[in-house]
Amino acid sequence: MEIEQTALPGIGLKHEFTSRAGRRIGVVSHRTGRRDLIIYDPDDPDSACEDIVLNDDEADALAELLGAPRIVQRLNQLHKQVEGLVSVQLPITDASPYADRQMGQARVRTRTGASIVAVVRAGQVITSPAPDFALLAGDVIVVVGTAESTAAVAEILATG
Repeated sequence: MEIEQTALPGIGLKHEFTSRAGRRIGVVSHRTGRRDLIIYDPDDPDSACEDIVLNDDEADALAELLGAPRIVQRLNQLHKQVEGLVSVQLPITDASPYADRQMGQARVRTRTGASIVAVVRAGQVITSPAPDFALLAGDVIVVVGTAESTAAVAEILATG
């Protein structure tokens, strides 16, 4: 699928694609953090028939609804394509030195080369968590890397 990206000076970025059914769909990511979901008129692809303004929580919820099942599917495809790549799910326990701390404080990628690609919290999947994301006891961290690097992440999360 081809996604077109257009810079909108002073506003942000617009990403658009055409669905298999021929509908144009776009997302405008404003510099302020606001996101607009745009559905174009099927009879006039230059005219929006619907513009839905999403706040951060709404954009995150929509991304989770659309993306969570795809993450597992993509990880499985990567495992088949890249020899030695593994993904593991690691719990954040009450005893973890990173419970109630920002994820970036663990410096996982710098120390191990592995990447935290998602956090599962109360049945919800948070994809691509930022370094300032606060880890909580009970979270499950999804880590991708080699067997050695993911084992090193498990050690870091357990003992610091």
